[in-house]
Amino acid sequence: MNILNSTLLEKIANTCAELAKEFDLIPVERKQQLQQLSDYFVQKNQQEISPKVIVICTHNSRRSHLGQIWLAVGATYYGLPKIDTFSGGTEATAFNHRAVAALQRIGFEITSKEHITPTNPIYEVNWLKEAQPYKAFSTKYDSVPNPSQDFGAIMVCTSADKGCPIVAGADFRIALPFEDPKAFDDTPLESAKYTERCRQIGREMLYVLSQVKS
Repeated sequence: MNILNSTLLEKIANTCAELAKEFDLIPVERKQQLQQLSDYFVQKNQQEISPKVIVICTHNSRRSHLGQIWLAVGATYYGLPKIDTFSGGTEATAFNHRAVAALQRIGFEITSKEHITPTNPIYEVNWLKEAQPYKAFSTKYDSVPNPSQDFGAIMVCTSADKGCPIVAGADFRIALPFEDPKAFDDTPLESAKYTERCRQIGREMLYVLSQVKS
């Protein structure tokens, strides 16, 4: 998705402000890892190149979508130059409805009207005032519309990280794994854990972009 400066929906702006106050919850070692991604964005900006990143997990169903969307939100929140964010998996499945619900609970406006396949719906996700929604669906990381060269690859699950030791076309690769909320599917903790993971990913992606701004 191409992100230009705009105005965030009020609930999303409020959530960003909350998460920005929680940066101290991020361990020092994790911040050092995240700084590498911040440095990549800074380098591209210094070269006057719009950064492109693909957030990758195995099924492109949960963490990769959350990472991509929060990076896009964070770029707007901090008023950064254009950043192109994408997500993908080592295989395509579906943007999981539980992850979608977690985003809705935080304040994203999301609807579904189309399908790539009967089991792979297209979700229209909006976090900006007076803007066309972003269409989110599951796809492989090396499929259109994802870039094929000169992009950063962010591996957010350990299986994708191990399965793709080399991401063809990437000029930067980093492993930033998050625990999979799938472990709590159909349990009493499902909603709480999905919201927790959504906020954690948001917090860390906002931290990355706060370092680009500073």
